[in-house]
Amino acid sequence: MTDVYAATDRTTASRTRERMHYDREKAHAILDEAFDCSAGFVVDGEPRVLPTLHVRVGETLYLHGSTGGRMALSARGDGIPICVSVTLLDGLVYARSQFNHSANYRSVVALGVARPVTDPAEKAEAMRALVEKVGAGRAADSRPPTKQEMAQTSLLALPLVEVSVRLREHGVVDDPEDLDLPHWAGVLPIRRVAGPPETDPGVTTPPPAYLPGRTSAEWQTPVLMEGRHVRLEPLSPAHAAGLFEALDDEEVWRYLPTPRARTPEDTAAEIAEVIRGQWRGDRAGWAQVDPVTGVVMGMTTYHDVDPVRRAVGIGHTVLGRKWWRTGVNTEAKLMLLERAFDVLGAAKVFWYTDIRNERSQQAIARLGASRDGLLRRQRLRPDGSWRDTVVFALTADEWPAVAQRLRDRLAAGGSGLGRA
Repeated sequence: MTDVYAATDRTTASRTRERMHYDREKAHAILDEAFDCSAGFVVDGEPRVLPTLHVRVGETLYLHGSTGGRMALSARGDGIPICVSVTLLDGLVYARSQFNHSANYRSVVALGVARPVTDPAEKAEAMRALVEKVGAGRAADSRPPTKQEMAQTSLLALPLVEVSVRLREHGVVDDPEDLDLPHWAGVLPIRRVAGPPETDPGVTTPPPAYLPGRTSAEWQTPVLMEGRHVRLEPLSPAHAAGLFEALDDEEVWRYLPTPRARTPEDTAAEIAEVIRGQWRGDRAGWAQVDPVTGVVMGMTTYHDVDPVRRAVGIGHTVLGRKWWRTGVNTEAKLMLLERAFDVLGAAKVFWYTDIRNERSQQAIARLGASRDGLLRRQRLRPDGSWRDTVVFALTADEWPAVAQRLRDRLAAGGSGLGRA
């Protein structure tokens, strides 16, 4: 197999030939990245172009459809002549003249005869590949199709033989006589960005890490951590009821920057906001759970996650009052610090706390952090007043000695406060 596809009469450019390529690796990359696919074919002498889902497996492009759809019905028997177009739009090009406006893009056109997939094993494998395309690991994390569902599903297989890549990747090309015109010219980049996942009502598991759109996934992915006093579980909608019950106490919320949750639905909304932060890349959340009884005791988060500067904040820690002055807070902080410094390689961990919350400041200081300064009028409190925020920090150089002190304190039965 060569590194390029052979040009044919149907894949040879008639203009702007510099944009045409036959590189096999480029074609595969575009087909694998793109989700927008259109298939063109002829029915009763009339053209049809339909959007469809696609996946590449080796040198075969599989197209998804319904057995009752026009494309599948037309492909019965020997298959159907087809033209598939896949495009990734990368930017809009604004020239000084209207004629020279353009777009930056990467596209693949594949032609040939698409055959219906009838072999059960091939069909099952292609369907699995199609599911895996939306997230590596999704096939194992979802119910496979039944025989009836497979019978209702059509797959067409198009051999990748007549394939061309067409792309534009540069800036403005204006005519020399237009260069002095007083009009803005340039490129507006276009990127596909996945937003935070919106969990379906009734789902209690957190969004999986394999969903597209994750950035700095290791820093923002809350892993399970087990201790003697507390188990830190990745925060999920399933924790809402227990978390509301544990934190239904005015004193617990006194110095927090968010309003008190008045209903389990308020707590569920707060959990959803933390999960959205995980997908933005700046938060990770855990439920604090009793390792013996499974009772939810509170929550804690990483915030302002910054893998580039290797810094992360620990905050929005809320623990039910019945677990204050136990080993829960100290052990939870120890596990969070161990993950930050020993696993993620953080250079600094920091805390923000209300200047009026002296107990929290004392608890953070007992952890071994140093007071770095004061952010005046840093944010509004729920009552509308301005909060001055005290900043504490712990560096990687200080961490080994602090870690040993915390472990010694836990071994001696030491405790911590409920907010830090």
